[in-house]
Amino acid sequence: MNGSDERHLRVGLDDLLPPESTRLGHLLRLSRPRFWFYLAGPVIVGAAYAAGSVPELLSPIALALFAYFLVPANVYLYGVNDVFDAEIDAHNEKKEGREVRFEGGRLVLGVVAASGLLGVALVPFLPVPALVALAAFAFLATEYSAPPLRFKTTPLLDSASNGLYVLPGVVAYAAVAGEYPPVAAVAGAWLWTMGMHTFSAIPDVEPDRAAGIRTTATVLGERRAYAYCAACWLAAAAVFGLVHPFFAAVLLAYPLLVFAIARSGVSVERAYWWYPAINTLVGAVITLGGLWVLVHG
Repeated sequence: MNGSDERHLRVGLDDLLPPESTRLGHLLRLSRPRFWFYLAGPVIVGAAYAAGSVPELLSPIALALFAYFLVPANVYLYGVNDVFDAEIDAHNEKKEGREVRFEGGRLVLGVVAASGLLGVALVPFLPVPALVALAAFAFLATEYSAPPLRFKTTPLLDSASNGLYVLPGVVAYAAVAGEYPPVAAVAGAWLWTMGMHTFSAIPDVEPDRAAGIRTTATVLGERRAYAYCAACWLAAAAVFGLVHPFFAAVLLAYPLLVFAIARSGVSVERAYWWYPAINTLVGAVITLGGLWVLVHG
């Protein structure tokens, strides 16, 4: 994807949203539309592998979870992040021309809080395993950015806490099946998110260092951060492969790709913006595997 393709993608997404000058348009852009499927995608995957029939896959609770994690959960997750990172983001070049910056205001704060509380409406319809996973998501989505824990400023914990992106899939699987997914699937996915988090943090190394923030990426530096990402993704493929070799084969694309990026002249700032499309494609392949099993047994 070249620079022109990236600009066309951004324009296409912006065309689907209300104008940025409107309150709704500004709020939606704060929720990072390019990354909406990072939370909603795992819901589809979890439901696809938990369902024993098409009606279960399209059950009201599965659809409600997809809707919640598509927009409200993203508004809450990135809203909390932006509230506590406002000063840092003001000097972050990665946001320039790609993401709107948080500008404060009671309305925005109110919508962010309401979006998080909206998850409470799901509680009466979820079995205990799904409730535990939903509570864990709410905790990590808050404390990743907010005091007192603010995991994002502690090396390794910033990476490990990013497993919050796995939890929507756990919630969906448990909501449909009534039990947790295989441990190896959760562990493999968690390792994948650790690698993805640190890769995403590499473009922020200089702004974070300038702001005095320590992360896994700032401690390692770019070259060693690449190695850390590759190690996480290799481990993810190996652990996920214990569930089925299909998952290992798909996830091996990540260490191979990070190796190619590290050896090429492509800047990580540019490569970072490829990943929403890459992750959506990989997620679609994994989902199709689940749908194949669902339809063909």
